[in-house]
Amino acid sequence: MTEHEDMMPEDQAPQDEKLLEAPDERIARLEQELQDMRDKWLRAEAEMANLRARTKREVDDARLYAVQKFAKDVAEAAENLKRGIDSLPKRSEDEAELVTKLRDGFEGIERSFIGVLERNGITRTDPTGAAFDANLHQAMAEQESAEHPAGTVLQAWSQTWQLNGRLLRPAMVVVSKAPAQG
Repeated sequence: MTEHEDMMPEDQAPQDEKLLEAPDERIARLEQELQDMRDKWLRAEAEMANLRARTKREVDDARLYAVQKFAKDVAEAAENLKRGIDSLPKRSEDEAELVTKLRDGFEGIERSFIGVLERNGITRTDPTGAAFDANLHQAMAEQESAEHPAGTVLQAWSQTWQLNGRLLRPAMVVVSKAPAQG
């Protein structure tokens, strides 16, 4: 080894070899490196776009459903208000004026309360008469019926409650079944 070679930095030797390459080989190698870098860049851009979309979706879901526990509790309160109204005596011509005013007042409160819930994405649905749907209803009992097809909701003990289309509380229902063959 010459004295000059001892003093040459190690990283310069590969550069010198690259310079000695044939120009066509060097251009081909550089074009391949460029293509590889372009592919890596495009993959990184696609990953970032996917990450941004996923993050936006997660933030939107969090915003829509963050109040889910609260909404479930509020739906329970609305159900209790409805049960209270339903427990009042049936309307009659000779009922006391106080009972009429109480009923009308509670029904007004319920309408207002349900309106507030609906404006905030909380909806209720009465499943009576609809086909039983295990995604929205919880069957509490079956009842024979010749008047309704099997699997029809005959009675709803409670309503189906949803928050922005997501189930909060299933309706508790009585479902029809075919009469026994006797």
